[in-house]
Amino acid sequence: MTPEERLKASFLVFLAYVWVRVLRLPKPTRIQKDIAEFLANGHRRRFIAAFRGVGKTFLTAAYIVWRLWRDPDLKIMVVSANERFSHKIAAFIHTLIGSEDVISMEPVPWAELQARPGQRNSTLEFEVGPAGPSKDPSVAAFGITGQITGGRADVLLFDDVEVPKNSETEALREKLRDRMGEAEAILKPGGEIIVLGTFQSMASIYRGLGEKGFEMRVWPARYPTKEKLPLYANLAPLLRADLEANPDLGRPVASTLGGAPTDPDRFHDADLVEREAGWGRAGFQLQFMLDTSLVDADKFPLKTSDLIVMDVPEDLAPARVVWGSGPELVIKELDNVGFDGDRMHRPMFRSPDFEKFTGSLLSIDPSGRGADETAYVVTKFLNGSVFVRRWGGYRDGHSEATLSMLARHAFEEKVAAIQIEANFGDGMFSRLLEPHLRRIYQENGKAPPPIIDHKVSGQKELRIMAVVRPALQQHRLVFDTAMVRKDLLEARSGAAEGAPSTMETSGLYQLTHLTEARGALRKDDRIDVLAHALTYWAEYMNADALEAEKRREAEAAKRFEQELFGSAILKTGRSAPRRAAGRRR
Repeated sequence: MTPEERLKASFLVFLAYVWVRVLRLPKPTRIQKDIAEFLANGHRRRFIAAFRGVGKTFLTAAYIVWRLWRDPDLKIMVVSANERFSHKIAAFIHTLIGSEDVISMEPVPWAELQARPGQRNSTLEFEVGPAGPSKDPSVAAFGITGQITGGRADVLLFDDVEVPKNSETEALREKLRDRMGEAEAILKPGGEIIVLGTFQSMASIYRGLGEKGFEMRVWPARYPTKEKLPLYANLAPLLRADLEANPDLGRPVASTLGGAPTDPDRFHDADLVEREAGWGRAGFQLQFMLDTSLVDADKFPLKTSDLIVMDVPEDLAPARVVWGSGPELVIKELDNVGFDGDRMHRPMFRSPDFEKFTGSLLSIDPSGRGADETAYVVTKFLNGSVFVRRWGGYRDGHSEATLSMLARHAFEEKVAAIQIEANFGDGMFSRLLEPHLRRIYQENGKAPPPIIDHKVSGQKELRIMAVVRPALQQHRLVFDTAMVRKDLLEARSGAAEGAPSTMETSGLYQLTHLTEARGALRKDDRIDVLAHALTYWAEYMNADALEAEKRREAEAAKRFEQELFGSAILKTGRSAPRRAAGRRR
């Protein structure tokens, strides 16, 4: 076999040649060769996530040159977040084709790929010399929002199409998914799609690629620790085998975010420590460990793990409910619609004595137009905590059926008041609901509760976050188990039927996916109506919590006094003076 035949036969041999004799780099490292092997022999739909600086774009550019050398009639489309980035990749491919062997000072063996007179030869789109006539160039570069339709490709390279700016909200992420979905119309039969990227959050569009038939591989800069390993479902088999052979590789290194370096020839331990200091923990964890948890903690601060989930009776509740997060408190039968590691917990403590709720409210957020829901939530109040008994929505706006069901919720839950957001229609919804309330209450010989119209202003996401976040993180929200199951059932049925809108209308989904960015959620009716209810209870929360704390302190002091002076009280028949405790030394 001639040297040229060996280069054509093996991408790993070709890569070593490019690295050493064209780019003047050291030989490819173990991790670079593993990525190269996946590029050459992986599934024709493959996703690569690797730590910053490993050279995944250079590796893929070399792979494209190798493919073109083996088959000059291939059509390659390079797509990135914007045209400037994709242009750089195409320009590097163009440069590799026209390079020289720095040792022999001769043109590279694949120099025949250089464009001939009359062929297209810009770095945005160019043809290779042996290619036959075609309306499509051999290599073309586009931004993800550019005009990528109309062309045809044998290899589609998506390189960092998702960046923070274009994936901040669900609407933007949906637009990205649609644009990437157009690949199906561009790709030739038997073609391949290569996606290079870094997860920007757990809501990343890349997370859904596995469900679309992509083979996923992840190469972090450090071996994941034992605690973090479950988050790396797509960890490269090479690294997983390393950990199985030597679990100490995953032992945390000092105060860093992982174990031993996975590619010490590229980034040794001291270098990674410096980069972690420079990038900050969140940046390093995202860009080098490919772990979004620290970013998600800031970006998606509302967690179901901050809820208390328990059976909430209609009229009574434990006088005191204490939140806990131990593994023994996890309610395993309840699904997680939030992000990795987020679960729901039963309370750590419930007092045996029950008290009647001191308040109850039905909150309604009427739908304005289109696919919006008329959302509702039934909340009840006791000792500074808000108990959520019912939470849902109706898609038929102001229909008689919806109005009748809302009136029935009010009656069955015996609410003391009904709160309606009046921005849309200036109180019209209240007038429509009143006849239904009168009918159902009069049938049962009772007077309907008062209706409170209220208006809101300001950016919706900031307003919701401002009231839901403190209530949730102070563990003041108690969700009824049956209500949670109903919400999860709706979410699961939507996912099973391929109806993302059903998942998005889930209250728990909205709660866990809300950010402060404008338009963060396509559907936010249920989290919005919950925020309305919490705004109503806000002025009572702190007052009731302080009052409850005073009662607990008084009860504790009384128990202490009884334990300390109990025998004296029995003998004398009267209480011993409290000052006596101070005189006993």
